[in-house]
Amino acid sequence: MLLIRDKFRVDLKNSKCEIFLFKPIQICPSLVLPIMTIFRTFVLCSLLLSFTTAIAYESMHEKTPVGEVKVILLPERVALEAQTEDSYFSGNNGMFRTLFRYINQNEVSMTTPVEADIQPGKMRFFVGAKDLSKKVQSTGTVKVRTLPPILVAAIGVRGGYSEKRFLDNKLKLHQWLSNNDKYEGIGKAYGVYWHGPFVPGPFKRSEVHLPIQKAKNESP
Repeated sequence: MLLIRDKFRVDLKNSKCEIFLFKPIQICPSLVLPIMTIFRTFVLCSLLLSFTTAIAYESMHEKTPVGEVKVILLPERVALEAQTEDSYFSGNNGMFRTLFRYINQNEVSMTTPVEADIQPGKMRFFVGAKDLSKKVQSTGTVKVRTLPPILVAAIGVRGGYSEKRFLDNKLKLHQWLSNNDKYEGIGKAYGVYWHGPFVPGPFKRSEVHLPIQKAKNESP
């Protein structure tokens, strides 16, 4: 049995008074569990969205609109990189936890998004501007690298971080590049992820980046 709120409303010369009453109604037992599951999911999603909005990480660049391809010049940046011998999408690889533990222990701020090579799997956090002067050192599990500026073709993606979604959008980037005479590819596509693992799939944003350069027959 569930309690459903009923409302009694009184209006006396524009002064409003609302009284909320609760009355029991009969609910089919088979519907109680689905209703409570939907309610808990709604509350959890609301809390997660509030939590992730409240964390104001520095952004390395703007999000690429979903489904659009843009050319982005990424600046020089200091990367904290973890690696696994397996594919990035092969189960629980632990790289996120390894990097998160490193920045907490070293009191280093990070930027969003993070990057991921697919095979072999690598994940990169980037040091925030205010902590670039800190002398962070490589460890047995985290490698510190300074990456040079790079030009990439980027496509925006919405949804869970799956291998299929990555491959589908990687294909779109290669199709865009094959129809574009101004640029040529110079490296492997990699994933770019804006949200942590606890954000529900429908709310996640990501990108696929493909390193490019001006075509050799293109005038400067």
